[in-house]
Amino acid sequence: MSKLEELLAAWLPRQRWFSGKGVPIHDLRVASRHTLRAARGDAPSLDVLVVEAQQRGRYSRYQVLMGSRPPRSLPGELAAETIGVCRVAGGRPRAVYDASHDRELSAVLLERFSAPAAPGDSAGVRFRTLPGAPVRVGAHGRVLTGEQSNTSLVFGEDYVLKTFRRLWPGRNPDLELTMALTGSPYVARTCGWIEADLPGYREPTTLAMLQAYVPQATDGWVLATRSVRALVGEATADDETAFTAEAERLGRTTAEVHRSLARTLPTDVLTPVAAAELAEAMIERLAMASAEVPELARHAPRVMEAYTEFARVREPLPIQRIHGDYHLGQVIRTATGWVLLDFEGEPTVSVSERQRLASPLRDVAGMLRSFDYAAGYLLVRHPDDPALEWAARSWARHNRAAFCAGYADAGGPDPDKHLTALRAFEFDKAVYEVLYEARNRPNWLRVPLDSIAAAASGATAAAAPPVPG
Repeated sequence: MSKLEELLAAWLPRQRWFSGKGVPIHDLRVASRHTLRAARGDAPSLDVLVVEAQQRGRYSRYQVLMGSRPPRSLPGELAAETIGVCRVAGGRPRAVYDASHDRELSAVLLERFSAPAAPGDSAGVRFRTLPGAPVRVGAHGRVLTGEQSNTSLVFGEDYVLKTFRRLWPGRNPDLELTMALTGSPYVARTCGWIEADLPGYREPTTLAMLQAYVPQATDGWVLATRSVRALVGEATADDETAFTAEAERLGRTTAEVHRSLARTLPTDVLTPVAAAELAEAMIERLAMASAEVPELARHAPRVMEAYTEFARVREPLPIQRIHGDYHLGQVIRTATGWVLLDFEGEPTVSVSERQRLASPLRDVAGMLRSFDYAAGYLLVRHPDDPALEWAARSWARHNRAAFCAGYADAGGPDPDKHLTALRAFEFDKAVYEVLYEARNRPNWLRVPLDSIAAAASGATAAAAPPVPG
């Protein structure tokens, strides 16, 4: 490996968005490098790196926006973002760092949307905009905190540029679905995107997408947990009661988005044979999770019953393009209503898999799990309080019911009429959560485990008061 590659191999596992944590990197190479601003004197340079990391015999590709400056001129605020010091393009040693945090270089990214024929395009990177929608430039970007899988830059109150860290060939589903929903009041407007021709990929890969910024909006998870905190006097009673109306409105919005996607993109039905195959995949996930998390094993027989029942469903189930990773952190409340974000789906799964048609009830199940997680958030902070546990589960039950009612009233598949499918999808999501929490947040493991225990004890997916998310 070159010096830069050695530095990247040490730096990459420490990033929140790196999906291969806990697994040694056996090899790393820079698969391609696209210079957007060349190194000159003390001025910062900007390169788009596509890095291939080998773990357990497989290569994964990641995007790194790399800035470089002479070490003596590196601003103090960029010290924490430093990758190391090495020679850049054969010149003198320079400090290289994550350019997402460099205000000057973030402005360069925005400027390139107004100059799509700039020299960097000859290196395979293209900045695309929509006809008749010029991009206003001149603003500097600030990194949004809290993201796990990608890095988003906010430019004033005009734009958000989401850079995709894990790269897959083809158009990213976030861009694809948001474009399909053009004109919808329930998504942020697409303003442009960055794509590149990468070695070994037959089609252009989406590197980033530019959307209109939605100002003065509140994250759905923040609203929900504020409502839950009212149960222990950490918020007002109005916060608690008001959220039920918001849950019903969110259900309506979700159904409207699903209906728009079904009108614009292909649809089909899940045949009984395909349902049986889907149930088999759920069973395999359950077996893997039970082997890794013994606490799950005692509930596995009841979960298996739900999967087996789903496999026997003979009525074809409508399938279409869906959000794919739907929860309270993927929605924001504006002055006029709910807006959905991040249609990327699960970023560790290939684009082709994320583009497969699925039942919209999978999104419903994801949001129901998120209501349970909001309640579980309180119980993690206040354990061993039976009265509080009852109140938290009651909160989840009421908001789950309100969401389902709103979803059915707005024309979505009525969850109460598809309990077998919904129950299987909820269990499958909860099993995924068990693995995630066991590997990343052990103190949260009780949240999906308690939910599975409650649902396995006999409560139905649409009416039960579980505790996770």
